[in-house]
Amino acid sequence: MAAFGEVLQNSFPNLDPDLYSYVNGILEDGSDEIDTADDLHDAIGGILQQVDETKTEQDIQKICSRLYNMMKGSLEKSNGDHRRLDAPVFLGQAVEEKEEGGSIWIAKKENVTQVDQRKLDKAEAKIQKKLEKRSQPEISSRPEAPSMSDVATASQQINRKDERLDASGNNRSCDIRIEQFDVSFGNRTLITGADVHLIFGRRYGFVGRNGLGKTTLLKMISSRQLKIPSHISILHVEQEVVGDDTLALDSVLECDEKRHSLLQEEKQINAQLAKSSEAGKADAAISGRLNEIYHELEAMEADKAPAKAAVILCGLGFTTEMQQKMTKEFSGGWRMRLALARALFTKPDLLLLDEPTNMLDMKAIIWLENYLQTWPTTILVVSHDRSFLDAVATDILHIHSQRIDTYRGNYEVFHKTRDEKLKNQQREFEAQKQYRDHIQVFIDRFRYNANRASQVQSKLKLLEKLPELKPVEKESEVILKFQDCDKLSPPILQLDEVEFYYNKDHVIFSNICVNANMGSRICIVGENGAGKTTLLKLLLGSLDPVRGIRHVHRSLRIGYFSQHHVDQLDMGASSVELLATRFPGKPVEVYRSFLGSFGVTGELATRPVGTLSGGQKSRVALATMSMTMPNFLILDEPTNHLDMETIEALGKALEKFQGGVVLVSHDERLIRMVCTEMWVVRGGTVRSLEGGFDEYKKSVEEELELQSR
Repeated sequence: MAAFGEVLQNSFPNLDPDLYSYVNGILEDGSDEIDTADDLHDAIGGILQQVDETKTEQDIQKICSRLYNMMKGSLEKSNGDHRRLDAPVFLGQAVEEKEEGGSIWIAKKENVTQVDQRKLDKAEAKIQKKLEKRSQPEISSRPEAPSMSDVATASQQINRKDERLDASGNNRSCDIRIEQFDVSFGNRTLITGADVHLIFGRRYGFVGRNGLGKTTLLKMISSRQLKIPSHISILHVEQEVVGDDTLALDSVLECDEKRHSLLQEEKQINAQLAKSSEAGKADAAISGRLNEIYHELEAMEADKAPAKAAVILCGLGFTTEMQQKMTKEFSGGWRMRLALARALFTKPDLLLLDEPTNMLDMKAIIWLENYLQTWPTTILVVSHDRSFLDAVATDILHIHSQRIDTYRGNYEVFHKTRDEKLKNQQREFEAQKQYRDHIQVFIDRFRYNANRASQVQSKLKLLEKLPELKPVEKESEVILKFQDCDKLSPPILQLDEVEFYYNKDHVIFSNICVNANMGSRICIVGENGAGKTTLLKLLLGSLDPVRGIRHVHRSLRIGYFSQHHVDQLDMGASSVELLATRFPGKPVEVYRSFLGSFGVTGELATRPVGTLSGGQKSRVALATMSMTMPNFLILDEPTNHLDMETIEALGKALEKFQGGVVLVSHDERLIRMVCTEMWVVRGGTVRSLEGGFDEYKKSVEEELELQSR
């Protein structure tokens, strides 16, 4: 019997204990239904195949044959006709030892089967669970990516005193303290043993590398998987407003539920009073309730709400005409702006924002910065826009190494403080190491000197008492690299007296003349809706001018990046599979090399794209674009979802790129790093701005100041 277990353990070292009991029970029992090795394979072969998928069907068959031969030999040895007795059997003695009324000739076999039914059911349930888990990706990986929140879990240490206070309803503090909490994504730990303390009225910027769990933590807080005092209202801006017949302005006003319900009740009561007056009756109770509603509306300044909502919408780029349009008429980007407007109008106790500047132009970003600087409640914002965080944040939360550190001040202060902290830690580490080495030299020198034995022992004890020596944890440097390309002689790309419109009544561009060459580093700026994307499509050649000419070099290969490309990635495939599908016939090493040049390395390259963070998806899209070997890059908002280190690396990569670059971006740091020329799209024209980014930003601020008067 032990032989069966030895074969199973040697062949399947990872065999589950319950499965082992089940299989071993079948082998030891020697069921009457198992007459051949094939019968044994039918009984246990499927289970063993599930345990070790690396073994082939032939391997499993051989193991089953070996086990069957052992089982058959065991049965023959125990039940064979020629079995030799070790000693004579005295039947009389056997009868006396038998229980009264029993018979030695009709002795019943005990334990007909050694398989525990409970263990069998448990083993079969585990097999079924494994089969369901294996088949699940084939069902759900296409057309939709697995949601991070579906597989993310959290746990935390709860203060019983705070819990009792919250349950009593007497807790009036709006500070939020989340202590000793962990967040995991599947089998991967994102955050462990972290503490977050959000003081009411302060504005927290949340920064860190892509994929470390910033968005996941925001979702955990908004869904209250991490315990937050129940009286604190939370609003997470992450989903666009659903498009329907509601006007944009009304959509914002409706999110004030108390005001909306009072106005609805007012309408109902006025309708009842109108009917009562027609019937010649009057209800004093209804009239009294109407007066109460008027007092409540007056106290909350309900009459000023439309003006406040209009100011917020205007600041986010909605014209007066757009505010009276139905929400279903807006694109996804504008509906996200509506969601942001609703949040700003509601003013929850805790406002959670995830990359709010991604959908805004420069004018809206500057307005939002100014608006949030006077925000009365708590804000937690994930952003990779350094200028935005410098203007808005009063504190910084930095996630790294599965923990979260808090710093006072904006991003610039955080950056300086952290650099100084790392330098001090490095100096302390080097001093400790030098001290340890000095002691170790003494120990090594006098280890075998009897006269110094007591001193050596003292030094050894001193070493043991010293704190553990840990090197400074430094984040790896992000490096992006575009492929080298050949120089082309001008003219490279040119639009000459181009006119374009979709509708004759609305001309988008009229008589524009622009050109770019291999040394160009051009940034296109302008308000949303001014025509920046249309200009890019004219440069790409995906739109033909109504009038005018597009000149292009015959050897020009344009690499185009847009956020739509990120959304169109196959979320069920891995990054390597995605490149192999787009560019078939190359060795796997080539695909990994291109992905590696954009920071998608190791296990990231084999994970489904749908499980990657937004920034990691953008890197995959950049790698896909790079495989076309372009010599001219047109990039539409490439920094969306990228962390600050990656944005910095992107800027350096664009500086080293030998071809031309046309860039649409609102990231001030990237623009200053890369661009030497500014194209401003406004009023159906494109003009080059001599003063660069500073001049453009100044003009936008002046325009906002005029609007506020």
